[in-house]
Amino acid sequence: QVQLVESGGGLVQAGGSLRISCAASGSTFSFYSMRWYRQAPGKQRELVAQISSGGSTNYADSVKGRFTIARDNAKNTVSLQMNSLKPEDTAVYYCNAYQLRIGLPPYDYWGQGTQVTVSS
Repeated sequence: QVQLVESGGGLVQAGGSLRISCAASGSTFSFYSMRWYRQAPGKQRELVAQISSGGSTNYADSVKGRFTIARDNAKNTVSLQMNSLKPEDTAVYYCNAYQLRIGLPPYDYWGQGTQVTVSS
């Protein structure tokens, strides 16, 4: 069982920066792929960025070059540094911990979400 708690959301002007974080409980954090999703009003939840247990990263095209995901396995945290923010980045951002298991359903845990609002 993994519990995830996001923090750091808020209101920022377009062009500004914000860093959101996710603190995870449990001793096996390093084995999980960690992901940030977001969901804007009236839209489907979308994957923004992910970092594997080995540190490989992937980003949605819409945030490449602006967002950076990082993890600290010693502190059981994952962060998302968001620069050059745009109004279309406004959404609730969710932290997700995911781990495939052979022959079993994957481990798939979610945080409660943190609101990021970018004003124009």
